[in-house]
Amino acid sequence: MNLSDIRSVVMGILNGNPQDEPLHYGEVFGIWTYLSTNNGLVAGYQTFINHTGDEDLKKLLEEAIQGMKNESQQIAELLKANGIGLPPAPPERPVAKLEDIPVGARFNDPEISATVSMDVAKALVTCSGIIGQSIREDVALMFGQFHMTKAQFGAKMLKLNKNKAWLIPPPLHLKVPEKE
Repeated sequence: MNLSDIRSVVMGILNGNPQDEPLHYGEVFGIWTYLSTNNGLVAGYQTFINHTGDEDLKKLLEEAIQGMKNESQQIAELLKANGIGLPPAPPERPVAKLEDIPVGARFNDPEISATVSMDVAKALVTCSGIIGQSIREDVALMFGQFHMTKAQFGAKMLKLNKNKAWLIPPPLHLKVPEKE
């Protein structure tokens, strides 16, 4: 097979409906790993809900869980349509009362909020990476939507962290004027 034949085959695969195009190994790995991570985060955030006493944080945790479940459903459909097995998912976490968790064993609200904020930042980078390596427009658009939703959610987390005084800024650099 010469270079011209290879180009014809590749261009035949990459023209038309993106859903008819095969996923490449990088897309499969990124998508599968994203789903696996979402599955673990949902279980973790369900546990965080049991530990939080702040109602605003609890609402954002519930919003995050619902968002990840929606993403996971879309991703699972994509993987199944392409004949790719799904990663295992942990079981739903039971609901517990905050008072039943010993004080020394609890996550506190600022720790939970910082962890969720960090997870959002990592998800933004991951979505960008998947978008950048995608050759299928539908995959790039799906993760573009996830990225936009995560960025909006991240802004809500930032506002919560500021309003609750949970945000600890790094040292501020203040330029000292030079004396003449």
